[in-house]
Amino acid sequence: MRRLSLARLVAMATRQLLRDVRCGELRVLFFSLLVAVAASSAIGYFSARLNAAMLLRATEFLGADLVLSGTSQASREQVEHGERLGLRHAQAVEFSSVIAADTGIQLASVKAVDSAYPLRGELKSAAEPYAEEQPGGGPKAGEAWAEARLFAALGLKPGDRIDVGQQSFHLSRVLTFEPDRAGDFYSLTPRVLINLADLDATGIVQPGSRVRFRELWSGSSEALSEYRARIEPGLAANQRLEDARDGNRQIGGALARAERYLNLASLAAVLLSGVAVALSATRFATRRFDASALLRCLGLSRRETIFLYALQLGMLGIVACGLGAGLGWLTQSVLFHLLDGLLPPVIPAAGLLPALAGIATGLLALAGFALPPLAALGRVPPLRVLRRDLLPLPPSAWMVYGAALIALALIMWRLSLDLKLTLALLGGGLVAALLLGGLLLYGLQTLRRLLARATLPWRLGLGQLLRHPLAAAGQSLAFGLILLAMALIALLRAELLDTWQSQLPADAPNHFALNVLPAEKEAFAIRLAALSPHPAPLYPVVPGRLTAINGEAVKQLVSKDSQGERAVQRDLSLTWAAQLPSDNRLVAGRWWGEQPQDGLPGVSVEAKLANNLGLKLGDRLSFSVGGLQRDAQVTSLREVDWDNFQPNFYMIFAPGTLADLPATYLTSFYLPPQHDRELVELARSFPSVTLLQVEAILAQLRSILAQVTLAVEFVLLFVLAAGMTVLFAGLQATLDERIRQGALLRALGAERALLLQARRAEFALLGASSGLLAALGCELVSALLYRFAFDLDWQPHPWLLTLPLIGALVIGAAGILGTRRALNSSPLTVLREA
Repeated sequence: MRRLSLARLVAMATRQLLRDVRCGELRVLFFSLLVAVAASSAIGYFSARLNAAMLLRATEFLGADLVLSGTSQASREQVEHGERLGLRHAQAVEFSSVIAADTGIQLASVKAVDSAYPLRGELKSAAEPYAEEQPGGGPKAGEAWAEARLFAALGLKPGDRIDVGQQSFHLSRVLTFEPDRAGDFYSLTPRVLINLADLDATGIVQPGSRVRFRELWSGSSEALSEYRARIEPGLAANQRLEDARDGNRQIGGALARAERYLNLASLAAVLLSGVAVALSATRFATRRFDASALLRCLGLSRRETIFLYALQLGMLGIVACGLGAGLGWLTQSVLFHLLDGLLPPVIPAAGLLPALAGIATGLLALAGFALPPLAALGRVPPLRVLRRDLLPLPPSAWMVYGAALIALALIMWRLSLDLKLTLALLGGGLVAALLLGGLLLYGLQTLRRLLARATLPWRLGLGQLLRHPLAAAGQSLAFGLILLAMALIALLRAELLDTWQSQLPADAPNHFALNVLPAEKEAFAIRLAALSPHPAPLYPVVPGRLTAINGEAVKQLVSKDSQGERAVQRDLSLTWAAQLPSDNRLVAGRWWGEQPQDGLPGVSVEAKLANNLGLKLGDRLSFSVGGLQRDAQVTSLREVDWDNFQPNFYMIFAPGTLADLPATYLTSFYLPPQHDRELVELARSFPSVTLLQVEAILAQLRSILAQVTLAVEFVLLFVLAAGMTVLFAGLQATLDERIRQGALLRALGAERALLLQARRAEFALLGASSGLLAALGCELVSALLYRFAFDLDWQPHPWLLTLPLIGALVIGAAGILGTRRALNSSPLTVLREA
C-alpha cells in the first residue's frame, strides 16, 4: 500500500485544522493552552525580574554583586581576570586601629576605599552629628569620615583632626551609612572611612598585620558567573567569594523562600494547564472517531492517522504557545508599569528564557496529556463508518497515566529544580487522587440507593453522575484539583508570609550591645530596661576555637567552603545558659540535667553545624579558650532561628563551665526611632560597651518582604485565571452529551426550568464533592510540603472546611454558565443531526 509523504500529511493536517478552526473543542484547547502558557510565562517573567530586583537590592549589603575577600591581597591574575571580562571594580581594605585626637584615643575600625566604592548602593553622610543625612560622595585624599559614636567618644566636631597611624586626617563629615556595613558583624567598634590613596601613608598595613582585603566586582550575571568559575578553583585558603546570598543569612533566607513560593505557583499553573489539555484533547479525539474511521477506509494506516491528528494539535499548540508567551510578556510589563511606585526603581530585564520556558512547558504538557487520546484515534475500526456503536480499544492504563505523570514530573523538575518539592507535590497529589477517588466512587454508589426517594430534578441531576461513575469521579477530581491548587496557593501565601513577617515584628531588636563588663552588668541591664520594652537576656561570651572532635584535629574533618570549615577557622562566641533560649528548639538529646557519666561538662551544639561537622550525641569536643584546652561532651542539638536578630550561639555550655574565664556580656534590644540622644547617653555612661546598629538590615529586609508579599498577591491572580480556564474546559468536555440529553428530554416534554434545576443539583453536588476532596488533599499535600520542602511545623487548617460550600457555589455557577448551550439548543436540530 502506498504511503503518504510527509508533505502531503502536513498539507492535509493544515487544511483540516483551518476547516475545523471554529470547532468548540479546538477553541477550548487553544484558549486553555494560551492562558496556561501566558500564566506560566508571566509568572516566569514576574518571578525572574522581581527576584533579580530583590537580589539587586540585596547586593547593597555587599556594596557589589560579588566580593573576593581575604586576609591577603588578591593576586594580580585574579584582578586581571575580572578586568578582562569588563567587570566594574572597586577596592576596600579594613583593619582595626587606635584613633588619636587631642582629646584622647579610641579603638576604631578603619576602612580605606577607592573612588569607585561602592558599586552597589551609596554612602550617606551628614555635616553634623544627627543632622540630616545626604547620599553620595566619599572621603577625598587627606579627609576622613567617622561615625557619630567616634565624635561622642572623643568629644570631636567636624573640622577637627585625627591621627590614623602616621597620617593626620581632616575630619570632614559624619558617616551615617555604608551599604556593606549591614552584613558585617565583626567590625563592631566606631567606623572611620578614609581614601585608599592614604593607606600607605598611615604605615599600619604591614606584613603579618590583621587586615581584610576586599575586591568588589559588579557587572552582568554571565560575566560574574564566568569570573567565579575562573578564579574559584584557585582561591587561597584565606580567600572567599561572596554574593548577596552568601553574605547575609537573612537576605539569603528571604530570597530562597520567595523563589520557592513563586516556583510553587508556577507548578500549580502548569498542573492546571495539564488538566485543561487532557480534557480538551479527549473531546478532540472523541469527536473525530468517525473521521478517523473514514480515513482508515480510504487507505491511511494507523500510524499515519495518529500522525495526521498529532500534526494538527502540534500546529495549534505552537501558535497558542507563541501567542501565550507574548501575552505573558505583555502582562508582566503592564503589571510592572502599574506597580512602578511600589517596586524598586531598577527592574532588570529577564531576556527570552522565561518565554522559551513557557513555550517548552506548554508543548511538553500538550504532548504528555494529549498523547493517550490521540492514540485512541489510531485504534478506531474502519467498520465504524457503518456501525456508529463501535469504539476504539482504550489505551493501556500505563500509557494514559504514565505519559501524563512523566510529562508532569519533567515540567515540575524543570521549574522547581527542587527534588523535595517535586516529590512532595507528585507524591502528595498521586496519593490524594487515589484515596479521594476511591472515596468518591464509594460515595456515588451510596447516592444510588438514595436516588429513589429524591425529587425529579435531583433524580435527573444525580442520574447524570451515576450513569458514568468513573467519568463523574474523574470530573470531580479535576474540579477538586483546581480548588486544591487555588487553596494550596492561598494557604501557603497566608502562612508563609505570616511566618516571614512574624520573624520581623515592629519591635524586632535593632541594636546589639557587646563588651558589657561583668562589673557593669547589673547597672547596664537596669539602664537598658528603662530604654527598651523587651531587651534580650545578657549572655556571657568567651571567645574560643574548636580544635578537635574525639581527639582528631577538626580541620581534617570538614569539607572546603562548608559552614563547618568557616566555623573552625575563627574564634566562636562561647556562652553558657541555664535555660534554653526562647527561639531555640531541641532536636536531639536533653537540656541540662545530670552531668555526663565521664564527668565532662555538657555542651549544646547548633544542629546544622553539627551536621556539617558530623557530630552526634556523646562526642567529645576540645576547645582552645584563652590559651587553655577545655573539653566538653555533646549532650543536645538545637535548631536556631538565625533570622530573629537575637543573640544566637553555635555552642552553649552548661552553667558554670567557663565561669572561671574572663568574659564579657552580649545582648540585643529595640530602641524606637528618634531616640539617638538616649543612645549617645548610654554610650557615654558605659564607654567600654560597643553599640552596633542593625537598623539597615531590618529596613532592607522589610522592604524585600514587602516585595515578596506583592509578588504573591499577583501570582495568585494568575493561578486563579488558569484554574477558571480549566474549569470551563472540563465543562466543554461533556457538552456534546449534555446537548443530546437535553434535546431528548425536551422532546419528551421536560420544561426548561426542570432541566435548569437538574443542572443546579448536579453541579452543586459535583462542586461540594470537589471541595471536600480539595480540602482533604490540600491538608495532605501541605503536610508533605511543610515537612519536606519548607521545614515548617504543620497544623490543621479548619478554614478549609469551607471549600465544599465554595465549590458548590463556584462550580454550580460555572456549570450553569458553561452548559447553557445545552439548554438553548433546538431539540429538533440536535435530533436530526444525531
